[in-house]
Amino acid sequence: MPDPLSSPEAYQTFAYSLPNRYPSIQKSTLVYITSGSRFGRLEGILFFRNSIVLCVMELLNFELQSIAGYGYEISHSHLDTNQADFPSTNKFCKASYPLKDKLYWYDSFPHPHIPALAITHPHHKHISPDIKHNRIPAPSISFTRPNLPFLIAEIEALNSTP
Repeated sequence: MPDPLSSPEAYQTFAYSLPNRYPSIQKSTLVYITSGSRFGRLEGILFFRNSIVLCVMELLNFELQSIAGYGYEISHSHLDTNQADFPSTNKFCKASYPLKDKLYWYDSFPHPHIPALAITHPHHKHISPDIKHNRIPAPSISFTRPNLPFLIAEIEALNSTP
């Protein structure tokens, strides 16, 4: 498989093949949205057992072969993830959606005033308690390689814990 960040087509192949490569993914609503010949956005939800949900938003720059920005939220849904009328990505993945428990999330918003995050600047993970303000470095997240394999493995490990 070519480097997923080498072209929009390669990234689409990578993203759409995730459920085939990772049996832990029960369902995917990932959609690639083009923004011209060298830019795009990937957004949607990956569903896992135990009602674990990964909301994905990536801004992609194929000219630089990079992820220009991202947001990944891992939550536990209070809704049946198999229901036909499960909320849309735009609704469920909003920070304020009430029928989920946020377990953690990753973002690339810079926090230069927090020295502990400098080692992986700007990549960091929000964790409990006080999930909004409790941030730790995220050494496995990158702008230069796909992050979804790492996130899926992390969720698989979470789901294997009794």
